[in-house]
Amino acid sequence: MSETTAPRSDQQNFDDYLGGPKTVTVSEVKAGSTEQPVEIHLVEFPGRPFKPSKSMRRVLVAAWGTDSSVYAGRSMTLYGDPDVRFAGQAVGGIRISHLSHLDKPLTVALTVTRGKRAPFTVEPLKVAPARDWLGELADTEGDLDLIAALGKAARAAGAQPEALAVIRKAYEDAKRAATHVSGEGADRG
Repeated sequence: MSETTAPRSDQQNFDDYLGGPKTVTVSEVKAGSTEQPVEIHLVEFPGRPFKPSKSMRRVLVAAWGTDSSVYAGRSMTLYGDPDVRFAGQAVGGIRISHLSHLDKPLTVALTVTRGKRAPFTVEPLKVAPARDWLGELADTEGDLDLIAALGKAARAAGAQPEALAVIRKAYEDAKRAATHVSGEGADRG
């Protein structure tokens, strides 16, 4: 049902979070426009970056530092806050509730209204280590056809050279394992 209510847009919007918070992974950070100077591109939503407000940018700088090149691969939980105000009106906005790479909760004093600040707390996000599914394929006597198909699909999708190298290595490892297993059987026969 939530897919049918998703707004058509080139960025993340408050309406995207009406169904609840979402944990996302940063793929890259790019410069935006004068009005929205930062675009945080997300693995889960290609082509629809999170464009954080000044307050949320301050939270990110306090948590992860000023070098946005280290943000790639890190995760955050975003949620829709209906109380976010713009020009004196409650318009709703996207806030950050959890961030990876934090050892303990982080509290930052953010501007609420002119001259008034309030504490805003972000909790540590515990992220499970990424699964090495290509390595797992190579370790299971190698399904060479599947690995080859993955490599072809990745190339067609414009995968980064590093990703293609991982797929190629998994394919070669699986092929070597399959040859070794079939070779052992032949020697025993």
